[in-house]
Amino acid sequence: MKGEKNVDIQALKDIANKLRIDSIVATNASKSGHPTSCASMAEIMSVLFFHTMRYKVSAPKDPSADRFILSKGHAAPILYAAWAEAGLFPLDDLKNLRKLTSDLEGHPTPRLNFVDVGTGSLGQGLAVAAGMAYVGKYFDQAPYRVYCLVGDGEAAEGSVWEALHFAGHYKLDNLVVVFDVNRLGQSEPTSLQHQMDVYKARLQAFGSHTLVVDGHDVTELVKAFDEAANTSGRPTAIVAKTYKGKGFPGIEDKDNWHGKALGADGEKIIKHLQSLMKSQSVSLKPRAPLAAAPRVHLEDLTLSSPPAYKLGELVATRLAYGHGLKKLADNNQRVIALDGDTKNSTFSDKLRNAYPDRYIECFIAEQTLVGVATGAACRDRAVVFASTFAAFFTRTFDQIRMGAISQSNMNLVGSHCGVSIGEDGPSQMGLEDLAMFRAVPTATVFYPSDAVSTERAVELAAGTRGICYIRTSRPNTPVLYENDAVFKVGEARVVVQSAADQALVIGAGVTLHEAMAAVESLRAEGVSVRVMDPFTIKPLDEAAVRAHAAAVGGRVVVVEDHYQAGGLGEAVMSALALVRGSVVRHLCVREVPRSGAPQELLDHYGLSARHVAAAIREILKA
Repeated sequence: MKGEKNVDIQALKDIANKLRIDSIVATNASKSGHPTSCASMAEIMSVLFFHTMRYKVSAPKDPSADRFILSKGHAAPILYAAWAEAGLFPLDDLKNLRKLTSDLEGHPTPRLNFVDVGTGSLGQGLAVAAGMAYVGKYFDQAPYRVYCLVGDGEAAEGSVWEALHFAGHYKLDNLVVVFDVNRLGQSEPTSLQHQMDVYKARLQAFGSHTLVVDGHDVTELVKAFDEAANTSGRPTAIVAKTYKGKGFPGIEDKDNWHGKALGADGEKIIKHLQSLMKSQSVSLKPRAPLAAAPRVHLEDLTLSSPPAYKLGELVATRLAYGHGLKKLADNNQRVIALDGDTKNSTFSDKLRNAYPDRYIECFIAEQTLVGVATGAACRDRAVVFASTFAAFFTRTFDQIRMGAISQSNMNLVGSHCGVSIGEDGPSQMGLEDLAMFRAVPTATVFYPSDAVSTERAVELAAGTRGICYIRTSRPNTPVLYENDAVFKVGEARVVVQSAADQALVIGAGVTLHEAMAAVESLRAEGVSVRVMDPFTIKPLDEAAVRAHAAAVGGRVVVVEDHYQAGGLGEAVMSALALVRGSVVRHLCVREVPRSGAPQELLDHYGLSARHVAAAIREILKA
């Protein structure tokens, strides 16, 4: 069905007003929500869902179907209304909006079978859509298309423009972004208001095929979406001039109506909207997908060969990550890597060099890196590993927490953690990352301490649901484990142990090796100390921590290359909080560090073997 002459224009107009009415009914029932934000995009949603997009109501997440991302997630009621009008669920369910017992939440989440990702933290939807479009164009090579609706208020977010740059660079002609330019923000008009020429110039500069339309003219929208479908070599941006509260007499284009149910005015406005409709029983059915997307096999996520290191061999865990990633990709064609121009430091280039078509360079735009990773992992189309320096994930925390809300299964890998990176200084040192990822409810946090455990962490992360974070280190450290050692999520390993142990030291990464050196020096003094490698910081093997702490009289020293708050030390103290007689000494970085040689910095900030030994002596006196 192409071209205006084959489209029931009046039906699309009527559906737009039905969607407005549905949004009023839903928000009035909940006594909260954003009906005016829904009203501005009613014609856009009508044309998208009942003319343009190809999908199956019976299978909303069919991999062959077009995708829709509502970046301005506060307009959730009209998204719910569109699916209800399409026949997915009864219209009466809209009256359960925002109720504890309903999945129709205030902003969309994947608790709903027609929502791919959670949205509502503004400025993030387009990067996710770009990740979906990249997979569709380059991996699936299927004809499904991706549509993303962005509010003009959120267009002030730099992440929107990062994502536009990504989409233009990779010529994502299967991606259409619609800007709902309704002029009004939450508390005042947007900075550009209705300067459509400025939007157009900016979008063209970012490489988009740009169309400016009347967002309330169904005919113009039909033509624009049809033109987008016939545009090749670049994404399309449709800039729709709209009005907040469109069709609501006395409210349309008025300030101070953001996020407010219409209340007593609702019934009067509903009657007005009904008077604009030729038919209140109109129904249009969505078109089926053009072709089936390829079947994807995400099983057998194992290394193509086991680790092959010698005990004592000096290997950086960041390098072992690259080896493990490449081996994982050997066995599964849907293992992909993303990076932010640090691939020769994180060693994600090991996959890129072997399988260049399965590597996505996101350049120095980490928010887009995580957003694209979230989109690429959607609908289980790929096993995604995204890497950069651990420090730089801090600027993506909002994307990460939204990834958790989105039930994402992406894997994030942070190298260059802690003061042990050395001379580059504090701006490059990941010292907050463990705290950040431990706070994410769906996260598994790996902190491998040698090359063997790092390769196995990659393998385990690939098959672990939720967000996985692997913390890797810059310095070369000795291989501790035999190549056939077995690792499990949430299972610690004790690397030094005797029946005469008087204390327990827990370290990870470089500090585990400092702990082992300290214990070796104390042995000459007749002091026997146990050393534990937690392997995963979340979940921490709390049972092992408690058991081994009890075996040494409750005396525990934790040493970590991380700030005091939120890392390994606090995880251990939480595990021991209700254990009587436990004493924990926590060695960590307690101030903003400075540049220096790696070993010099470990010593200066109290993490070196001599400081660990001193802490053990002190705790034995307690």
